[in-house]
Amino acid sequence: MVPVLHGDSKVITAALFDIITLFKLQSGYTPVTFLLTILFSEFISIFMEIAVLIFDNVNALDVVGPCEVLSKIPGTFIKYVAKESGPKNTDAQLKLIADYALTDITKADILLIPGGQGLKSIIDDDDIIDWITNCNKTTKWTVSVCTGALLLGVAGILKGLKATTHWSRLPCLEDFGAKLQRKRVVIDGKVITCAGVSAGIDMALTLTSLIAGQTTAKAIQLALEYDPAPPFDAGSPDKVPEEIFEMVVRKIEAREQD
Repeated sequence: MVPVLHGDSKVITAALFDIITLFKLQSGYTPVTFLLTILFSEFISIFMEIAVLIFDNVNALDVVGPCEVLSKIPGTFIKYVAKESGPKNTDAQLKLIADYALTDITKADILLIPGGQGLKSIIDDDDIIDWITNCNKTTKWTVSVCTGALLLGVAGILKGLKATTHWSRLPCLEDFGAKLQRKRVVIDGKVITCAGVSAGIDMALTLTSLIAGQTTAKAIQLALEYDPAPPFDAGSPDKVPEEIFEMVVRKIEAREQD
């Protein structure tokens, strides 16, 4: 969704949108931001609820990375949802709080599905899969991070669509009828999937540009100083020596068997 312009209000709308963005970037989501968003909702039609599924042993960055970006869009409200509300452990020894149970949230403008080690304990959970399926029916955007794409696959959402996920699970997408893409971010209709973990930030910035425009996305990227310069060029299997690749594969396989 992008700002809706009424008549000769282009300049005013752009200015108001920039003001709200600056408020939110500088101070987080404050009552001032809330009032400004409501006050100018006639000019700015961004008012979106984001439902984020969390579960025990979810990957922390799968959740925190995208939400750090999306929370900066004026008019967005993020709701953390789990099968049962309450604190959930992440694979980084960080606890996240689900304020809502599945039964509390029946629809959202954006549905965000992360991945992580805990995926194997919920991938066959009918309640969670049904919830994803039903939410997707009315979302404006359905997005996944890393192996969260597998949940979309089980829910039947990826059939016939281009999609990606963590490199170690990319072949699994074929089981769900998806068209594999070795890309960091893949958009097919209203569904956006992305590669492993850190790619969630790229996905969120891409989604931000689609919702609020490139200027807002670039402003958020600058405010977060997201200017990656990793010390090693080792973020893809084709960039590392065979021994490192095999070591990582062994660790992933051992973790899956725990």
